Amino acid sequence: MKYLWAYSIPVVGILGIYLGDFWSFSALLFTFVIIPFLEFLLPVDQKNYDQETISGRLKNKIFDVLLYLNVPIVYGAIFFCLYKITQPSISKTEIIGMTLSLGVILGANGINVAHELGHRKNFFEKILGKFLLIPSHYTHFYIEHNHGHHLHVSTPEDPSTAKYNQNLYAFWFQTVIGTYKKAWEIQKKLNIIDNRFFFSVKNDMFWFTIIQISYLLLIFLFFGFKGFLFVLFAGIVGFLLLETINYIEHYGLKRNRLESG
Repeated sequence: MKYLWAYSIPVVGILGIYLGDFWSFSALLFTFVIIPFLEFLLPVDQKNYDQETISGRLKNKIFDVLLYLNVPIVYGAIFFCLYKITQPSISKTEIIGMTLSLGVILGANGINVAHELGHRKNFFEKILGKFLLIPSHYTHFYIEHNHGHHLHVSTPEDPSTAKYNQNLYAFWFQTVIGTYKKAWEIQKKLNIIDNRFFFSVKNDMFWFTIIQISYLLLIFLFFGFKGFLFVLFAGIVGFLLLETINYIEHYGLKRNRLESG
C-alpha cells in the first residue's frame, strides 16, 4: 500500500490543475512543503527486510507494473495540461502554476522512474524508460548516466558532480551542457567499438535527437506556440529538478585516481 504514495504527486498535481487558479501550484507545494513537513512529523521506518523477503518481492510483478503505470500517468498529465492551456479562459497565474506542477511530475514520476528502468536488462523496460525521458528533453541521460556517470562520478570527467564551492546555478550550466556533450562523445566511442555507421538503428543519440525534435514539433502542430512553450519549460523544470538532486548528492566529492586505475 505504501508504494502507492509514489502516485500522490501526479494525483495532487492533476487535481490542482483541474481546479485551476492558485490550485495549479498544488504539485509544487505538495512536493516541497507538505511532504517534507510530513517526513519531519512521522517516525522514521528503520525496518530492514531479510533476504528471503527481498527475493520474494523482486519476483512479484506487481512492483514492476507500478513502475510501468507511470508512463500513461505522465503522458496523461501532459495532454490534460495541454488541453487546459489552450482554453481561452486560462490565466497567466494558472499557466505558471501548471508549468511548475507538470515539471515536478516529469521529474518525480518521469525521470526518477526512467532512471530505474534504464538500469534494467529487459528491452521492454528500457523502452519505457526512454519514453519517460522524452517529455523532459533528456533522452541523452540514458547514454550518459549508464556509460559515463557511473564510471566517472566524483571525478573531473563527470559533469554531473558539483565542485566544492560551486553554486547551484553554475552547476546547472555545467551539467546540462556537459552531460549532453558527454553523451555524444560516449555514443561516438560505442559506434567505433561496434563498427556502426552514424545512421545505424543502434546509434541511440541520433534517434534520441530525432525523437526529441519530433515530440516538440508535434506539440507545436497540434497545440500551437503556447503549447510548445508550455511543454518546453515544463520539461526544463523536470530536468533541473534532477540536476538539483545531483548537485546535493555529489557536491564537493572527489575520487583520486590510484596507480591501479
